[in-house]
Amino acid sequence: MFIDNITIYTKAGNGGNGAVSFHREKFVSAGGPDGGDGGRGGNVIFEVDSGANTLLAFRYKRKFVAMNGENGKGNKFHGASADDVVILVPPGTLIKDAESGKIIHDMTDNDGADYICCKGGRGGWGNRHFATSTRQIPMFAKNGTKGEEKEVMLELKMLADVGLIGYPSVGKSSIL
Repeated sequence: MFIDNITIYTKAGNGGNGAVSFHREKFVSAGGPDGGDGGRGGNVIFEVDSGANTLLAFRYKRKFVAMNGENGKGNKFHGASADDVVILVPPGTLIKDAESGKIIHDMTDNDGADYICCKGGRGGWGNRHFATSTRQIPMFAKNGTKGEEKEVMLELKMLADVGLIGYPSVGKSSIL
């Protein structure tokens, strides 16, 4: 079976929230805020796979969602950043917007660059970033941002290896 046109849903991960935490230790009198930052959400990346020649891999899996970044923790611990989701497509695949039909990116094997379709959200700041000389006990932190989401259409450009040209009834079918 040969599939050359398919629509998929992609969503990048959200960024983790910053933490509200305070340093408490027995012999430390001025602990202060020590909330860590949230982690970055995962990206959705398209990459060229030179061994593939059809979009058959997307027949049953059409939803690609990256993980969210972890929330920050106390003691200035940052949340873990999420892994990226890599989608392998054959060379010559056009990535189009599903609603408008405009070409977003052309995946050819000669440029060799990966394409980030959806960027993951940034992690929020912990409360240690908001401490100043006048506001020494910030009781708030910044939330992480949302990741992008898109519905894209993948279309495979086909190039023939051999072409037969000639007038009608000159024996093109006989050669095959």
